[in-house]
Amino acid sequence: MLRWKCIVSEAEKVAESDFSHLTSSGHPRMVDVSEKASTVRTASAQARLSLPPAVQERLSGGANEGAREIFTPKGPVFQVSRVAGIMAAKRTSSLIPMCHPIGLEDCTVDIKEVEPGELLIECHTTVTHKTGVEMEALTGVTVAALTIYDMCKGISRGIVISDVRLLSKSGGKSGDYRDDGA
Repeated sequence: MLRWKCIVSEAEKVAESDFSHLTSSGHPRMVDVSEKASTVRTASAQARLSLPPAVQERLSGGANEGAREIFTPKGPVFQVSRVAGIMAAKRTSSLIPMCHPIGLEDCTVDIKEVEPGELLIECHTTVTHKTGVEMEALTGVTVAALTIYDMCKGISRGIVISDVRLLSKSGGKSGDYRDDGA
């Protein structure tokens, strides 16, 4: 019983520090956005993938033939990953507690090879709503990266996903943000 009182006491201390997702009693809650105005909000996120040589060897195509792609028995890896990222962005509120469900108006996932064996994935999201789309962009880029891993793990499990980050956001009370690369 003493342990339970300690946990409740700690939650009350946290609630006193004005966390937006906690009630004054320390209980989790969604942020109330009912009084906010709907504005256009955008966000872009990025992830980096390092491909081991066995996966690099599977890249086909080139600059003159269009985008390079990896084909596995599961299908065209980058195309499937783009779709997975978009689907994940649309379902963010089902995956991340306290995220508001929003109807994305635009979502794209771009995958480019920046140097041999190094991919950058970017997810760009747009909505006119009372809350932002940063979590949707971050979820989209992360699931796209995980899909590449899943589709290529039969070739090599040495794929490294790193540097998942918000690149930019616009709109809303907190204003614009742009990652300075530091």
